[in-house]
Amino acid sequence: MTRREIVIRALEHKETQPIPFHMDFTEQALENLIAYTGDPDIESKLGTYLYYKQYWGWPTEIPGKPGYYKDEFGVVWNRNGADKDIGLPEDYLIEDLEDYDYEFPKCDEARLRKEFEEMTADKEKDDRFIMYGFGFSMFERAWSLMGMENVLCSMITCPDETEEFFGKIGDYFCHLVDIALEYDFDGIYFGDDWGQQQGLIMGLDHWRHYIKPQMERLYKKVRDKGLYVMQHSCGDCHELFPDLIEMGLNCYQTFQPEVYDIYKMKEIYGDRLSFWGGISTQQCLPFVTPEEVKTECVRIYEALHNGGGLIIAPTHALAFDVPPE
Repeated sequence: MTRREIVIRALEHKETQPIPFHMDFTEQALENLIAYTGDPDIESKLGTYLYYKQYWGWPTEIPGKPGYYKDEFGVVWNRNGADKDIGLPEDYLIEDLEDYDYEFPKCDEARLRKEFEEMTADKEKDDRFIMYGFGFSMFERAWSLMGMENVLCSMITCPDETEEFFGKIGDYFCHLVDIALEYDFDGIYFGDDWGQQQGLIMGLDHWRHYIKPQMERLYKKVRDKGLYVMQHSCGDCHELFPDLIEMGLNCYQTFQPEVYDIYKMKEIYGDRLSFWGGISTQQCLPFVTPEEVKTECVRIYEALHNGGGLIIAPTHALAFDVPPE
């Protein structure tokens, strides 16, 4: 079987050998790996089963301001701190949802289509599962524009305006997904962090009111096209699993063993939801030996492989604190 076929078999809850695996790297971690191996092409030689790129506004470095990047939405990201891959918003563009003049940008559709074409052009040669990702696709896009605290307060103080605002974000990404669905992808990946170490950032009721309807629109477009839906969210999102399954989610990432009782989650949801992750970037990979990593991979495999539904992977893009060994 091809790698694509093995991933699809796992997503269809059929046992596979080998187990599909994947890994991503932050820019710093990849630089460390290349320096350690002496191979500038090492990432392409790892044999991973997934191939995807992710849109979150194409941040471009501002001339004359090293470390500052501006994305299509107008958000300026400061990457001069520890997080050099994403950074932190330098300022917020919306202060008050009851009185603001911000307008969503017109996406660079030509650039997006060029990326789609390049990704799907070699599908005959590349046997990986190919998908396109839309990061900062709902809650994260909201807080990047107006601040985390402001979004959460607005959910309570001005619910009508907040609902309308999330609808505008949904409209924006629905348009992008419509374009992506013109191309020969196997799935569509959405990135949006909803969880803390324990529980949801905004709480279940607010997630259902503001975020679920928009994500439901996006999922439906993908499922109606016959493609697989993948969702990234860091943190504890177990309260959402029934809703996500009902909405049509195929695979949840990232499945963190320090957050979830992975045995219990597999028992309850493993026949309806696939899990991508399992190898902790919080409590395992930065701290243990290569042999201990192998032992942990076996533990995760034994916990989650029965009945398919597993893409084994680090629980996040590998960061600079993970030794390249």
